[in-house]
Amino acid sequence: MHASLAEKGLRILGFPCNQFGKQEPGTEEEIKVFAEGYHAEFDLFSKIDVNGDGAHPLWRWMKEQPKGKGTLGNNIKWNFTKFLIDREGHVVKRFSPMDDPIVIEKDLPSYL
Repeated sequence: MHASLAEKGLRILGFPCNQFGKQEPGTEEEIKVFAEGYHAEFDLFSKIDVNGDGAHPLWRWMKEQPKGKGTLGNNIKWNFTKFLIDREGHVVKRFSPMDDPIVIEKDLPSYL
């Protein structure tokens, strides 16, 4: 999806987080090498917390936006929670970890 839509303005930002079953215990370099093994071409940032007192400010902000609120409270429940943000910087939709990226791809033409 990233490779085919980057020309139209799509940017996928990945934020490793080890708050979910300790699934990303590695160093930032180890996580980067792991992602490269899956041919990840999107921007991968430093490991952060997305919940609790140490939550990264970006994630606190996204969760507080009207379209960023979760159905069972604002905490991120599991890795791969996704947010769609428009060109003006507004959260327009939140997707669950179980949502297949194809679901997101259907919403993209309205925002690219």
